[in-house]
Amino acid sequence: MTAVRAVVTDIEGTTTPLAFVHEVLFPYARKRLANFVDQHGDEPEVAEQLAAARELAGLPAASREETVALLLQWMDEDRKAGPLKELQGRIWRQGYEEGVLKGEVYADAAHLLKQWRAAGLRLFVYSSGSEEAQRLIFGCSDKGDLATFFEGFFDTRIGNKLESTSYAAIAKTVALDAGEILFLSDHPGEIAAARKAGMQVVRIDRERSPDSWNEDENGPVAGSFSGIAARFLPA
Repeated sequence: MTAVRAVVTDIEGTTTPLAFVHEVLFPYARKRLANFVDQHGDEPEVAEQLAAARELAGLPAASREETVALLLQWMDEDRKAGPLKELQGRIWRQGYEEGVLKGEVYADAAHLLKQWRAAGLRLFVYSSGSEEAQRLIFGCSDKGDLATFFEGFFDTRIGNKLESTSYAAIAKTVALDAGEILFLSDHPGEIAAARKAGMQVVRIDRERSPDSWNEDENGPVAGSFSGIAARFLPA
C-alpha cells in the first residue's frame, strides 16, 4: 500500500453531525435569506450571486422577490447550486461572527485531525458547501479553531462529488499522486468516485461501533475516525 501523504475529508456526516447541517445551519439561513438580500442585495458580490442564480435557473429577468423565492425553493430541494451555497455562507458568517452559531465537530475527528497535522500529513476538505462555509464550521467550531489544520478547501467548483474527475483534479491541484491521498466520506457514491480516481478511501458509517473496521464493495468502512487512527498515522 502506498504511504498516505495527505487526507481529504468530507464534512456532513463525516466530521460533523448531519443534524447540525440540516437542523441548525439550513433553517438559520432560510429564515434570514429574504432580509439578507434586502440589506445586501445591491452589494457587488451579493448581486453577482443573485444574477448567477437567475442565469442558472434560466430566469435572467426575474425580480429580486422572485429570485429569493427561487433560492428558498432550492433550499427545500437541497440543491447543490453554487450561488445558493455562496449566499448561505455569507449568512452563516454573520451568525458565527455574532456567536449565535458554532460549528459542531465530532471529538474523534478533531482529535485525529490534530494528530495527523502534527505527524506531517497534509489536510484538505472537499464538501458541497462553499469554501467559506467550510472555513467557518472548522474555524468557529465547538472544538476550537480547526481551520488552521487545513492546507486547502475544495467545493463543487472543482467538480461534482460523484465524478472521479473531481478527485483527479484535487490530486493535480495538491501536486500528489492520487494513491498518496486518503479520502474520507460517509457517502458511498463519493467513496466510489474517489476510489475510481485512484485515491485510498475509507467510508465513515457512524451508525456502527466507533472502533469498528470492515470492508464493503467500495473498500474499508470505519465507525468513526477512531477506527482508522492506527491504520493511517505515519510510522
